[in-house]
Amino acid sequence: MTRLLERLTPCGPVVDPKAAERAHETIVRRFGEAAPLVEAAWPALAPIFAASPYLSGLARRDGQRLPALLDGDPEARLAQVLAAAEAVAAEPDFETARRALRELKADLHLLTALADLGGVWDLDAVTGALTRFADATLHASLAQAVRLEVARGALTHVGEGSDGPAPGLFCIAMGKHGAFELNYSSDIDFSIFYAPEALPVAEGVEPQGVAVRIANHLGRLLAERTADGYVFRIDLRLRPDPSSTPPAMPIDAALDYYESVGQNWERAAHIKARICAGDFARGAAFLAELQPFIWRKNLDFAAIADIHSIKRQIHAYKVDDRLTAKGADLKLGRGGIREIEFFVQTQQLILGGRHPDLRSPRTLDALAALSEAGHVTPEDRDYLIKAYRDLRALEHRAQMIADDQTHKLPESDTDRKKVAALWGHAALRSFDAVVGQILKGVNRRYGALFKGEEALSSRFGSLVFTGVEDDPETLATLKRMGFSHPERVAATIRGWHHGHIAATRTARGRELFTRLAPRLLDAANATGAPDDAFNRFGDFFAGLSSGVQIQSLFLAQPRLFELIVEVMAFAPRLAITLARRPTALDALLDPAFFGPMEMPTEASWDPADFEGAMDAARRLFRDQSFRIGVRVISGTAGARDAGAAFADLADLIVGGLAPAALAEVERLGGAFPGQVAVVALGKAGSREMTAKSDLDLMTLYAADDPGRPSAIKGWGAESFYARFTQRLTSALSAPTGEGTLYEVDLKLRPSGTKGPVAVSFAAFEDYYAREAETWELLALTRARVIWASSPAFQARAEAAIATALRRARDPKKTAVDVLEMRQLMEDERPSKGDWDLKLTPGGLVDIEFAAQFLQLVHAAQGGPLAQNTGEALAALGRADLGDAAALAALESAWRLEQDLSQLLKVALEDGHDPDTEPKAFRALLARAGGVREFRSLKTKLARAKAEARAAFEAVVKR
Repeated sequence: MTRLLERLTPCGPVVDPKAAERAHETIVRRFGEAAPLVEAAWPALAPIFAASPYLSGLARRDGQRLPALLDGDPEARLAQVLAAAEAVAAEPDFETARRALRELKADLHLLTALADLGGVWDLDAVTGALTRFADATLHASLAQAVRLEVARGALTHVGEGSDGPAPGLFCIAMGKHGAFELNYSSDIDFSIFYAPEALPVAEGVEPQGVAVRIANHLGRLLAERTADGYVFRIDLRLRPDPSSTPPAMPIDAALDYYESVGQNWERAAHIKARICAGDFARGAAFLAELQPFIWRKNLDFAAIADIHSIKRQIHAYKVDDRLTAKGADLKLGRGGIREIEFFVQTQQLILGGRHPDLRSPRTLDALAALSEAGHVTPEDRDYLIKAYRDLRALEHRAQMIADDQTHKLPESDTDRKKVAALWGHAALRSFDAVVGQILKGVNRRYGALFKGEEALSSRFGSLVFTGVEDDPETLATLKRMGFSHPERVAATIRGWHHGHIAATRTARGRELFTRLAPRLLDAANATGAPDDAFNRFGDFFAGLSSGVQIQSLFLAQPRLFELIVEVMAFAPRLAITLARRPTALDALLDPAFFGPMEMPTEASWDPADFEGAMDAARRLFRDQSFRIGVRVISGTAGARDAGAAFADLADLIVGGLAPAALAEVERLGGAFPGQVAVVALGKAGSREMTAKSDLDLMTLYAADDPGRPSAIKGWGAESFYARFTQRLTSALSAPTGEGTLYEVDLKLRPSGTKGPVAVSFAAFEDYYAREAETWELLALTRARVIWASSPAFQARAEAAIATALRRARDPKKTAVDVLEMRQLMEDERPSKGDWDLKLTPGGLVDIEFAAQFLQLVHAAQGGPLAQNTGEALAALGRADLGDAAALAALESAWRLEQDLSQLLKVALEDGHDPDTEPKAFRALLARAGGVREFRSLKTKLARAKAEARAAFEAVVKR
């Protein structure tokens, strides 16, 4: 036996002589007769107590602790501590047991630190001592937890022997705990499993409740801080799907999870798994059943690529990137311990299924085995072994200063000097240089592993979503990418990796998502609205019934994927459509998607099935309006094409629902001899519709025999066609299980809301001949018959509209009416701002009024009539029926404002200011306006509105 005193050597310089002197005075005064031991050891103790307030405090807190350690053999003292910890299992008093474990932890911590810093123990001895103590305390704590359950009558007895204190229940050590590699201030990772049928529960007691309470008792025994400190922080999150499972899991449920949705990082975690407490036989059997999950003999290309992804999620920095000691994360940072562990574990997962000699749970042993098998060069092996030992030593020293569970070197020079001193460095500059070289060397070798494969990180940094806790580098990356809540994003992606949604429930789905995740985050960042893009994509992704086909498509067509993410960011209504009906995406797969936007020639539903027709119409509307909206967002459809496409869609739907409405009325009231037509006005009539346009409609009818009623109910013409109009309006506007279509407005019919909802042909002719006001005639210039019960009646209705418009007008009176109406609008409905493109001076209302005015005053002399504003202005110009410069200014402004309106209506809610939208959306607007920059667009728009207003005033003169 050799005393610790005789084996200690100074670890480095005394970084703080005053702190060392204070510790010396206190310890010598407190130890009395044992002071000579301290004096003899002081050259080795002074550097330690000068740098570490925690270790100095442990030495001062108990007058016997330090002398006993110095005067004894460290290996023998360790054995005593371990035996004492095991003996706590029999302690009858719970609080006494908690206190005893905490005092033993203090003994173990001071012993381990002195043996480590004093050069007595190497890394394996240090981590082995810490791990063996963790096992001993877990054995004792499990017995104490079971004792509490026996006392409350939930368990019948405390078990003995190899079955453990709770037969059927066991703890599996994971991570560094499982590999006997615990660090100085480590928490302990373990999972608790149990066989419900084997637990000795009392009659009527549920096994799960008992197992969960045992887990909670372990937390109180080991992790809860008391006046005596704590033993170990515990982490139970390496169990299957910890966010949705209890802290103790039934064995069968755990095995089902690993078989169905277990991930490669969980396979890597189980490389180090071992039974550490409880029912050892059941624990061993459980691990034996997991072996095929951990070590797969046959791996396809996709599975190997997914294993590679564990490594590729970490951003490998270039040689000239700075990797410095200041604030370096020795565990998770670039060039840190994790990179060495991933370097080893990824190769073990690929090769270990066929080569059992590569399955060592210990990092350095596995690295040596990989080198022996020819998979790692001797040079890389030797470098990484030394780097691993150095990094672990630095990690321990950073933790020893204050018993913090930290893996980072301090940012401040003063605090970093303490770590440097404990590692034998007097000069901070040389210490920083050595650490920086280690980090660069590790990162360079790590970056070379699987070199040339697809990166799964981002240009912003690492994107690591393995494990159960947030990766600090990843959170920093997400923050740099613009996400407001990086923790929430990381948790969501981990949940998808866990198979929480159908799209990732299969192994293939998860493998594809591993590749898709970084592309999703990059695409969300590129929109300038990453939160909205990610959240809306999440709604869509969670709604998929299967994810393999869609994810494969996105990976094969990255531009399509980026477009979809843009839609998520900028078009909430389209995003909702996609989330509720992912099949809407099918339209984008059509090779003709980016070609001419053509609608089907006729509706595909049966008009005899009124409710079925309503649902079918809504499905058609949803798919086609999504398609048009995406074309607008993508910049591949201008205003003329989009407006026409939205109008064609409305024509198709009205043309399909009108016969269904008529058939329904005939079913209820009997056939009626007559004709009916549906006339579109407003933007539907002029084919200038946007994503949010309502339908301004009018129904015209004529009875074949005015005195003849309907066959069943005896309805007259007015009642019959009023019911038809009501049915059609309901078909177009009422919500069903498939959603909604349009808001329908019938107020533009003769007499507005005061008159009948359906207009007789005679009343129409009479009203527009004698009563119609100028504003009603302006509206009529956009009238377009979009459905009729017969071609002949359609022609008759169109002729009646043309007749009403071509009556002679007094130009001056008409001009006065138009100007007064425009002034009234400005007074009662003022513009909401520069982006109110409808009501702002020089906006669409001014342009439309100018075109409609010119058509009205020249129609009697054969002037052109066109429902579409742009076509009307062009025709008036060709006919030389207005000032050429004014007409050109009006047409140019109309095109610009239409282009912008289409995009704004697809993307934004009414009232949203584009100035406050993300830069990427402003760039889309600029592109729609035909300029490169948003600033230039605002200038162009202001000029166009000013010119349009001046043109309006030049055209419409009193």
